[in-house]
Amino acid sequence: MSSTALLADRLSRAGIRDVVTVEPVSGGLAALAGIARRENGPPVFVKAFAEALDGDAFAAEAEGLAALRELGGVATPDVIVAGRELLVLSILRPRPPDEAFWERFAHALARLHTSTVHPRFGWHRDNWLGRRRQVNRWADDGFAFFAENRLLRWLGEPRVEAALEPADRAALERLCDRLPELLPDRPACLTHGDLWAQNVLATVDGRAALIDPAVSYTWAEVDLAHLWTTAPPPESRRFFDVYAELTGLDDDWPARMPVIQLRQHLAVLAQFDDDWGAAETIRATLAPFRARP
Repeated sequence: MSSTALLADRLSRAGIRDVVTVEPVSGGLAALAGIARRENGPPVFVKAFAEALDGDAFAAEAEGLAALRELGGVATPDVIVAGRELLVLSILRPRPPDEAFWERFAHALARLHTSTVHPRFGWHRDNWLGRRRQVNRWADDGFAFFAENRLLRWLGEPRVEAALEPADRAALERLCDRLPELLPDRPACLTHGDLWAQNVLATVDGRAALIDPAVSYTWAEVDLAHLWTTAPPPESRRFFDVYAELTGLDDDWPARMPVIQLRQHLAVLAQFDDDWGAAETIRATLAPFRARP
């Protein structure tokens, strides 16, 4: 069955039976996605996994969208269906290729991060980062939370075990031990959790709107690092200066990004045969933490 036929079948089983055609959408890495054109309603965005995950991934994603909107004031699509087999959302627009859009988004993201400060790190349930579970066990200590649930958590994944040598694993453990030296002690806040440029779209009135969250209360720089290290578009260059000014970031923040982004590189390595250079990047970041002979 083709990806579009699978999406149409899942829509029909969910009760949306007036679909005329499903047009594939590219950009996401973990799921199948498309735009469904309907006879009796507006088009909708539909997302599914070829093989259903063992859990309520789409319910967790819908909850994350609601949290970003209701707690953080960020625009997100409307959720139409959030079932075990598929997620159906209202349509958003492509983001405009201009600096003003990204400057407005810097204000929105800064507001999200500064208005949702939380006394603990975690979330009330696990959710999903791509096709893998994101562990969100509550913790009072941000360094312990990040080490255990965002870095060391990936070492048991088969692809990670195959790609990393014992020396790499030992270096990661040393890095985790030294996190309080490497990163500032910041409070937890609500984060999107998978914030690369592909997950930033636009509303009809031109506001930034976010999709595909993996929310939790953790360091704000988790979101910043993902945007910074994944080839953001040229028009986003003012975003980083504006965000840093609004949130009072120190001048050393870019140097911290590779360490924080390790959690995303490990997640990519765990899920995809083509890791887009993640293993090489992980080894380069861990190089200073290798034991010297």
